[in-house]
Amino acid sequence: MASDKELSDFLASVEKRAFKRSLYHVRDEEAALDIVQDSMMKLAEHYADKPAAELPLLFQRILSNTTLDWFRRRKTRTALFTNFSDIGVGHDDESFDFLEILESKGHSDVSESAQDQFARTQTVRQIESEIQNLPGRQREAFLLRYWEELDVAETAAAMGCSEGSVKTHCSRAIQALYKALQAKGIKP
Repeated sequence: MASDKELSDFLASVEKRAFKRSLYHVRDEEAALDIVQDSMMKLAEHYADKPAAELPLLFQRILSNTTLDWFRRRKTRTALFTNFSDIGVGHDDESFDFLEILESKGHSDVSESAQDQFARTQTVRQIESEIQNLPGRQREAFLLRYWEELDVAETAAAMGCSEGSVKTHCSRAIQALYKALQAKGIKP
């Protein structure tokens, strides 16, 4: 059974990544915040008695289901499909950006010029844009596997599909990203 501190520490450790993942899916900051908050509340209310080791997978599954519920409610309310072009990329207000952290690891000892920093930021934005353009299931599988670093079995459990489907979705996502980024002159 997870203690209150373990649960609190876990939620604090995943909040920014969960927000970014939700934002990739729903493309609305307020909705993404609501989804993450609802997911955290559901985890705390219904699964606080579970061991701390089970919390990450449970939370990923709850977050996926809460996101799907949001889409269902929105579709029902508007009777139209979601418009996926409403996101503004590149808010610099203390938002967690996994890609920027990866990019900056190699440059920790060297200060880069403003031009290099701008070019890197533009590249990161292009990569984020291409991730957003992936079909929903491919994006979800890609983010769970390579951003959340879940293994294939955990990703399959979180997505509610087979391990083979996860592998297929990830493979297609990687191929689509590779082609799209190469077309923009970004070499992986």
